[in-house]
Amino acid sequence: MGYLIDSNVIIDFCNGKLTSGARNLLQNISPEISIITQIELFGTKNIVREEIELLEKFIEIATVHPVSIDLVPATIQIRQSAGIKLPDAIIAATAVVLGLVLVSRNISDFKKVEGLHIIDPYVL
Repeated sequence: MGYLIDSNVIIDFCNGKLTSGARNLLQNISPEISIITQIELFGTKNIVREEIELLEKFIEIATVHPVSIDLVPATIQIRQSAGIKLPDAIIAATAVVLGLVLVSRNISDFKKVEGLHIIDPYVL
């Protein structure tokens, strides 16, 4: 089973805020992210050099899934049915289309997405 990791989980991992169960999960999988997650990680305004270097190392070992034409129908359907923001809809569509489990603490928005399997890292 593959896992698509949301940006909030990666940031919490880097900052030492994840539970031991969540850290264990992340350390024992091949990380996969959406290109949207990569943009979110590096797009913050006050990111410090040490965090940039840590995130760059993470990106080097992660599989980064691009936004492709294959995601368009699922993204549209998710936006229409769940009413979530476009970046989250693209991330959710990536997980659904590729058959990945989404690891995110953003349960309130993502639980609205039909067919999306999601794990809250704080309950592991």
